[in-house]
Amino acid sequence: MGFTTPIKYNATPIINRKYDHHHLLDASYVKRAADLSDKSACFTSPHPNFGCVIATTSTAWKVVGEGYLYAQGTKPAEVQAVEAAGEYCRGATAYVNMEPGDCHGDYTAVSSFIKAGITRVVIGIRHPLQHLRGKAIQTLRSEGLQVDVLGEDIRSISIEDALKSCLVVNAPLLYRSACRVPFSVLKYAMTLDGKIAATSGHASWISSKQSRSRVFELRGRSDAVIVGGNTVRKDNPRLTPRHGGGHVPMRIVMSQTLDLPEVANLWDVREASTIVVTQRGARRSFQKFLASKGVEVVEFDILNPKDVVGYLYDRGYLSILWECGGTLSASAISSGVIHKVHAFVAPKIIGGKNAPSPVGELGMVEMTQALELNDVSYEQIGPDVLISGYLQPIPDLTPVIPSVDETSAIDPSISPYDSPIIFFYKTWDPHGSFSNFSPHPIRLPDENGDYVTWSSVEHYYQAHKFVGSSNPNARSYIEAIHSAKSPEEAAWLGRRTQREHPDMVRADWERVKTEVMYKALKCKFSIYPHLNSMLLSTSGCILVEASPHDLFWGGGRDGEGLNYLGRLLMKLRSEFLGDDDDTHKPEISAGYSQV
Repeated sequence: MGFTTPIKYNATPIINRKYDHHHLLDASYVKRAADLSDKSACFTSPHPNFGCVIATTSTAWKVVGEGYLYAQGTKPAEVQAVEAAGEYCRGATAYVNMEPGDCHGDYTAVSSFIKAGITRVVIGIRHPLQHLRGKAIQTLRSEGLQVDVLGEDIRSISIEDALKSCLVVNAPLLYRSACRVPFSVLKYAMTLDGKIAATSGHASWISSKQSRSRVFELRGRSDAVIVGGNTVRKDNPRLTPRHGGGHVPMRIVMSQTLDLPEVANLWDVREASTIVVTQRGARRSFQKFLASKGVEVVEFDILNPKDVVGYLYDRGYLSILWECGGTLSASAISSGVIHKVHAFVAPKIIGGKNAPSPVGELGMVEMTQALELNDVSYEQIGPDVLISGYLQPIPDLTPVIPSVDETSAIDPSISPYDSPIIFFYKTWDPHGSFSNFSPHPIRLPDENGDYVTWSSVEHYYQAHKFVGSSNPNARSYIEAIHSAKSPEEAAWLGRRTQREHPDMVRADWERVKTEVMYKALKCKFSIYPHLNSMLLSTSGCILVEASPHDLFWGGGRDGEGLNYLGRLLMKLRSEFLGDDDDTHKPEISAGYSQV
């Protein structure tokens, strides 16, 4: 993978001294929006970060409303800010770190500005996803609002820090959009003489307690943490955040031969899930052992970092933390998948000719070949120094990112005369509103006939695992899921309860779970006209939930999944169209048999 172009900050800015004071204020509020957008870090899984600040400018500049996106599927930052500002919105200016991502068809964020009477919107960066890029800006301008974008409509030296803040806070999304891989960060701790362990292999602890707390935060900001087999064998890590937040990343072990111990903290999946990625055919008996422990095993024809991050991209991951030893670190760097490095340097000397270093052999023989970090920062953490920098600069989106050739995601053996396939997965995808995680509340009667509002389809689905349970404690779990702040939290609560308390699950769940999902989907697509129109517009297309790991609701990694969510949506579409079924449309083929 080639390196991206460094960030550009308009080396020769056009400066009008008359307006430079206003530009300073614009920059400060946009930076405030960027800072707000990061407030959910460690509490929810990584997602596009949105923050919004509304300020009045009639007499004196004053903030009257703020908001930030807590998790995918929750209330937009812009709507929160408008609600907080109330009547002060009329004639006010809204500041957002990134162009609103109205990917659900209802233009909630945009319409909130228009209806509230906002007259000007200042945007940090355009949305990096091609299907959203420029859409909100165009809509707002067509409604008569003044829209200014940093670096485009506002050019001043004073905006440089604000623009950088906007890029950094959404770096994972920018890398995913431009490079089609998750944002990958390599972290290690080493002594002053460059060792990550003593000659004996002992490594606890190189860094200070304060540095280890920062590592917990880095984990909380990641979708997954990757280690190699050596780390499992020598350190027996837990790889949990332990930061007090709510998000627990996936733990991933890369091992070609599965030469791994039977007893390891990572095989305990009660607190966090674990995936082991390995070479196809490696130790089938140990694979069965891992599966019996609840560990997911994913095989690759040839195990290498590039294919692994490609797989994690398909899983929808935005950010990956690599906490591996020197051999795997060198392989990841050589593969071009590492974007940023965090090096914790402790004021200790351990020595040892054969003591391991943080990065293994890279094949370089001259110092002129050394890889240099960009945008390097230094921070003292307790007695240690944290050195951070980018191996691959944050992508410069001044040129428009070329649209992704969607046909590459479809098996080339599919005939052009077959029905087209529409993939959906994350809520920010082009058809993200099809997801059961989308932020569309539904209202359905409970078992007593009383109507209850659920924040999303996922909330309803997870709670109904326990409705009608014979266990008297089930009601408390239902209420906890109903009160969950996000679909992600509802899913985590439901799955964890089902795993830890199987006796709590209703006896007929496996038989009725598709009916429960269908009922919730039907309600959602019945009460939101724009969603109904979007679903009907796919007539003649095959809908595939593109999760590579959920083989029941999703299509699977190689089309081996049952794709029940896609099937239910096609059934619902047929019902809305007045058809008995979709039999007049061919079943998906070439990798997605039996949709």
